[in-house]
Formats: sequence, C-alpha cells, structure tokens
Amino acid sequence: MNIPNFKLPALVARIGHRLPQWPHALTLVAGLNAAAKMKLLPLDSLELLEGRSFLVEVLDTGGRASFTYRDGLFRPQFSAPASPDLCFRANLSAFLQMLARQEDPDTLFFNRELSIEGDTELGLVVKNMLDAVEWPQLRGLPGFSQQAD
Repeated sequence: MNIPNFKLPALVARIGHRLPQWPHALTLVAGLNAAAKMKLLPLDSLELLEGRSFLVEVLDTGGRASFTYRDGLFRPQFSAPASPDLCFRANLSAFLQMLARQEDPDTLFFNRELSIEGDTELGLVVKNMLDAVEWPQLRGLPGFSQQAD
C-alpha cells in the first residue's frame, strides 16, 4: 500500500495550533530515546547532536515538537527556541512517506514537500543517521512494504 500525497484541511491546522504542543515533543522524544536504547541510532552520530535544538513541524496538523539532545538523552523543550539548530517542516503525508521509506528526504526536499532549515552540516548528520536505521519492527505491518529501502 502506498501512502498518497495529501494535505489535511486548513481547519485541522487552525485547531492544532491552539492545542498544547508538549505531548508531541514527549511522544517524539520517547520514540527517539527508545531507538537510541535499542542501538538503532549510531552513537557517533548521536554525539554530534549534543546540546543542539530541533523542531519538527507538521504543517497540515498544526503540530510541533521541539526537543534537544543532552547527556545521552533526547529531551523535550516545552517552548520552541526562536531559532532551533535544525527544523524540519512538512505535511503529515510526507512524514508518513519517509517513515514507510516510500520516499527519501532528498526527493521530498527537492519536490518542495519537506523544508529543512538551520545548520546544513547538522542536517546531513541527521539525514545520514536516519537513512542508516533499519526499522525491522515496521516490516510486515499493513501499509509497510517488505521491500522498503
């Protein structure tokens, strides 16, 4: 099953902007820390994230997750910094396509479906780190191809 390119109605983002954003950060940080603990994220790459701030914004949901990496853990930031070190912005469909490995970040970026702002070198570290991750638990689930990669 392919994830189609879609955009949620503007009303969803207007409502989403008004909701508390910290649950998004807590959820994302929990997932990243679990991946790190399972050694899915390379330690040498994680060390390059030390003290850096990140923002992930899902444009068509109005959701934002702000976090940092400090002392070996991803940690939520309950208010987004004025200028994070690295910011990813896209609609929900683009993030789902990346997770399913249906599209790679480069393709989404060049098709203007993914915006990456901030420290270019840090962006490459994160991209390469995520590209190297094998997501065995996703294989075999409905909607996730056995031939993802």
